[in-house]
Amino acid sequence: MKTCLIVDDSKVIRKVARHILETLDFVVAEAADGRAALEQCRASTPDVVLLDWNMPVMSGMEFLRALGTETLSHRPKVVFCTTENGIAHIRAAIEAGADEYVMKPFDRETLHSKLQIVGLA
Repeated sequence: MKTCLIVDDSKVIRKVARHILETLDFVVAEAADGRAALEQCRASTPDVVLLDWNMPVMSGMEFLRALGTETLSHRPKVVFCTTENGIAHIRAAIEAGADEYVMKPFDRETLHSKLQIVGLA
């Protein structure tokens, strides 16, 4: 079964994303910030990380850069999920290692299409 780690400081966003992902047959874990997410990836690397941009403790970009330096069993796909919609933000995320980008608010169809693009749906 496919696994996803939702990384967002908003409990509401995590709940909505969890519901959508579970309907797409993902086993879901959650983290409220990048540091907690990195620890979870070290313990059990997910297939995909749904990653918020703006978070306390460790931002999405900081997490993404740190993830790139980790020795994991495999590299998870990373889908940035954020309200930041400028082309500069999108380019920075892709250059830092993100595989895809989805805007908040998102729905099941949008998230499903992004997961198809990265090969996980």
